[in-house]
Amino acid sequence: MAGRGSVPPERLALVAELEDVLVAHPMTAVVAIRGVPAAALQSMRRELRQRGHPIRVATNSAIRHAIENASRKRPSLKPLLDQVEDQTAILAAEGNPFALYQELLRTRSPTPARGGEVAPNDILVPAGTTNFKPGPIVGELQHSGFPAAIEKGKVVLKKDTTIVKAGDHISREVAGMLTRLEIFPLEVGLNLRAVVDGETFYPPDVLAIDLDAQRAALARAARAALGLAVEVGYATKETAPLLLTRAHRRALGVALAAGFATPETIEPLFAKAMREAAAVAKLTGT
Repeated sequence: MAGRGSVPPERLALVAELEDVLVAHPMTAVVAIRGVPAAALQSMRRELRQRGHPIRVATNSAIRHAIENASRKRPSLKPLLDQVEDQTAILAAEGNPFALYQELLRTRSPTPARGGEVAPNDILVPAGTTNFKPGPIVGELQHSGFPAAIEKGKVVLKKDTTIVKAGDHISREVAGMLTRLEIFPLEVGLNLRAVVDGETFYPPDVLAIDLDAQRAALARAARAALGLAVEVGYATKETAPLLLTRAHRRALGVALAAGFATPETIEPLFAKAMREAAAVAKLTGT
């Protein structure tokens, strides 16, 4: 334990606490918190804690030491070390990684650019009429790269324009105009970098699925499978009632066609006989 004497006791206690948490829970996530205002972060942490997903904020050094120590007991945690960079928090709990991804995704909301940020996606400015009054604003827009003009006394943007491409920096001038146009190209919130659940490592692109679409696809598959099973007469707990109903309906049809009298067929057989007798009487005039 050489060198530990120079480490503050509270730091050692924090690393030990984080290590215990990582070992005790099957699901561990590394979460990026860059750009989240302190008040918003506190609110997000409170809501996540109420849902059983508490996040813990610490220095990257403390988080790395905790993961390194915990990985001696849970080797599957080791890949998370590569995700500890910039401003980071960790989350250790019970749960489903896919549901956790969606939960953290809901913490994100649009926010205006201030200038200097890297555009995460192409920033598209749509064509249309603005709320600006004709005046110097037209020149300012044009100078910033926006295709502005005056038409029928209104300031319009004449065509859809990608004002900043993904990966490029947003200039302060463009950022100001985007805000005035009420276009908020950035997002603020918690960003999931990676999750380890049990022995499995999940990068975020694996977890980024549309759960509603997946549920709808499963429901369609279940309906198709049920229809196929009924069609081929494959008996299961789900198909048995449908197969019995179909068999009963077909048996009743055969009995009626053959004129076989049963308590269920006697009434429709008599009705059929009366219709046929009436038809014969009409043809013979009797």
